[in-house]
Amino acid sequence: MEPAEFATEDDFQRLLSRFPELLVGDQIDPQSPRRWILVRREQPISTGEIGASQWSIDHVFLDQDGIPTLVEIKRQSDSRIRREVVGQMLDYAANCVTYWSVETLQSGLDRTCRETNQSVDSVLGELIGPDGSVEEFWQRVKTNLQAKRIRLLFVADIIPLELRRIVEFLNEQMDPVEVLAIELRQFASKDLKTLVPTVYGQTQESARKHTATERSWDEASLFDKLAGTVGAKELEIAKEIYQWMRKGGKRELIFGKGNENGTVSPAFSSSGVRLNPAYLSSDGKLWLQFGSLENKPVFGSLETRRALLEKFNTLNGINFTDAELKKYPAIPLSTIVADPKGSTKILAALTWMEQQLDRSS
Repeated sequence: MEPAEFATEDDFQRLLSRFPELLVGDQIDPQSPRRWILVRREQPISTGEIGASQWSIDHVFLDQDGIPTLVEIKRQSDSRIRREVVGQMLDYAANCVTYWSVETLQSGLDRTCRETNQSVDSVLGELIGPDGSVEEFWQRVKTNLQAKRIRLLFVADIIPLELRRIVEFLNEQMDPVEVLAIELRQFASKDLKTLVPTVYGQTQESARKHTATERSWDEASLFDKLAGTVGAKELEIAKEIYQWMRKGGKRELIFGKGNENGTVSPAFSSSGVRLNPAYLSSDGKLWLQFGSLENKPVFGSLETRRALLEKFNTLNGINFTDAELKKYPAIPLSTIVADPKGSTKILAALTWMEQQLDRSS
């Protein structure tokens, strides 16, 4: 395969609109991979000046924590990618937190869903889960806007060195705004195209700043929270899953840093790539990371992820379809308890997954 270019910027934008997972949420936040919904393409931003024309940002997304994410796309061939795009993005950021309201984003999402023949409720349900509260989600969005907690993403087929340095500097200095660049290199052969994403801008200092207000979880705090969330039987299942993750204390565990819910996941490695295929959350669910496994070793292909999906479908009450193979579905612990053989089935599915990963490594 040879390096290839996007024919037009519009092609680039349409691709990102259809496949938000190209924003590689697992690289942006490995402990709690970001999931996205598209609010609006070409979302207007007022300048606040009477009679002045409105700007528009290429894409606006929301993640599962309700953080507005502004995306500006440029191709390498566009000379503005080095410095002008930075000033452009800062203009957008300053004005969106001033003039946008939660109703602005609700209206944008509603219009996008109408154009794509989707239900707003179903789109939000996939993002926050069936037990998530839509009202609470929009309240988080409102709080984030008021606190100026947004994310700025520069996306290009090639991120120049000058832009990388600027992004790293901004990400270290701007708090609570997160500033990152995502390079989407395209390679093509006669019959195939593929994209290789890389995230720039994350330094140790910026990571410290952006996690300063987050909570550090461990085994004790995670299970304390779970004990207040689920019943005794669900808690016992959670402990069995956790012991599988620990596997006698020989496996590295990654604890999340969420303010509201704690998470824990086992770290696997294959071909030098780190994989976190599932995580246990204090919200009483086991979350499966099918979306983050796409194009990665072992479970990168559709067929192997489908085989894994079918292992979890043996649980009574679970009927995942191929649509979940690019998403992050959850299995409530209560569903596992409701199946008389639920504990055996879920551990068998997890062990099968582990065996495929261990065989590869």
